[in-house]
Amino acid sequence: MQEMTYGITLPETPREFGFFINGEWRGGRELYERDSPSHGVPVTLTSRCTPDDVNDAVAAARLAFDDRRWAGLPGGARAGVLLRTAEGIRQRREEIARWEVLENGKPISQARGEIDHCIACFETAAGAARLLHGDSFNNLGDNLFGMVLREPIGVVGLITPWNFPFLILCERVPFILASGCTLVVKPAEVTSATTLILADILAEAGLPAGVYNVVTGTGRTIGQALTEHPDIDMLSFTGSTAVGRSCVHASGDSNLKKLGLELGGKNPIIVFADADLEDAADAAAFGISFNTGQCCVSSSRLIVERTVAEKFETILADKMKKIRVGDPFDPETQVGAITTTSQNETILNYIAKGKEEGAKILTGGEVLDCGNGRYIAPTLFSGVKSSMAIAREEIFGPVLSSFHFDSLDEAISLANDTVYGLAASVWSKNIDKALTVTRRVRAGRFWVNTIMAGGPETPTGGFKQSGWGRETGILGVEEYTQAKSVHIETGGRSHWIAS
Repeated sequence: MQEMTYGITLPETPREFGFFINGEWRGGRELYERDSPSHGVPVTLTSRCTPDDVNDAVAAARLAFDDRRWAGLPGGARAGVLLRTAEGIRQRREEIARWEVLENGKPISQARGEIDHCIACFETAAGAARLLHGDSFNNLGDNLFGMVLREPIGVVGLITPWNFPFLILCERVPFILASGCTLVVKPAEVTSATTLILADILAEAGLPAGVYNVVTGTGRTIGQALTEHPDIDMLSFTGSTAVGRSCVHASGDSNLKKLGLELGGKNPIIVFADADLEDAADAAAFGISFNTGQCCVSSSRLIVERTVAEKFETILADKMKKIRVGDPFDPETQVGAITTTSQNETILNYIAKGKEEGAKILTGGEVLDCGNGRYIAPTLFSGVKSSMAIAREEIFGPVLSSFHFDSLDEAISLANDTVYGLAASVWSKNIDKALTVTRRVRAGRFWVNTIMAGGPETPTGGFKQSGWGRETGILGVEEYTQAKSVHIETGGRSHWIAS
């Protein structure tokens, strides 16, 4: 008998997914069984592809690019496919959300919100497909005219992570397609379902065969094969900085392919004494707990002015205790399960290490009994020193470390005291102070008196070891193009060799 949870029926048997190459579904490979991190039951069976499958997918994408079945279309025709895809996602919103919850463990309300953002990404990219353009130079003299053309870079390999399986996919795919490129996508092995569902939606929207291909399996086998493949023109990878470095080495050893990398973060939230402390505390609780802290832009370092630090930490700890942790199919749940067993162990090890190194837990730090899943209480450490592991290393879980400062310069110094530079937030009613911090803290995304706000119109990406390149917005389309300079002689060439 099938089990019900908050009106959702859990699968009686796991659903088997194939993989998608050149517009066709394939199977017949060893299968990986994925258990729900929230319910402990098998939910999906995903193919473990081989390097030969990668070769087939890249060949299909190469042919689709070279014969210009996609790149040769007008921007308006590409925009039409993207808009129809947005509508297809809208129609299958509940189905996609359900699989996101079953494989990832995120709350259903969060999954629905992310899918709405994904729809907006496709709609935004459709507009960008029409607006992408080059430039002209009419200042080279009467006999020479110059142009700069924006051309798609070619075949793109896209490797996406398990923390936002559909969101990060949709912050990449529509903008890559808008540029005219073709793709081979490798989702995380534990969260492949929604990437494969998108293949169906794109095909129904009219995307030509071979333009979007999906190969599934491990990063060690399939991800490495994509990274090293000599016929991949650009690789987009989202994940850890350590794996990002391996992508750099693999690219250098193959064909020097261009890389787009969104990597780790140890993001500061800076709170001045003149801030609205209730608002800032609510944002800090959200910033560390959203997606159970398994978020590259998670605000994991609280940097608070010393004169209000004790008061602020009390307000924040009280808010974090009230966060609703539990079954992600409960519409009231705010924090779901930890996605993988290994990540659960990593988070708990960091909590133990923080205590060993002398930091004080103000709230959280324990495993919660919420059924058959993996749940950790949102955790706040105080008395953290910059030398501690919890202060310097990306935990990728709901663990927040608090630091105190006395001056604006000290706050900025603490914020920049990291190898990362993905995101940051500042809280102050003094706009001069907030703007000074915004200018001097090195981060690719910045929020003033808000957190994790914005839309697909603006670019994302990091400074320092948080990555290379930009995604979303018009820059997210240009990232997958290359510029070609063209010079046209209009007045007859002056001969170099005398007649």
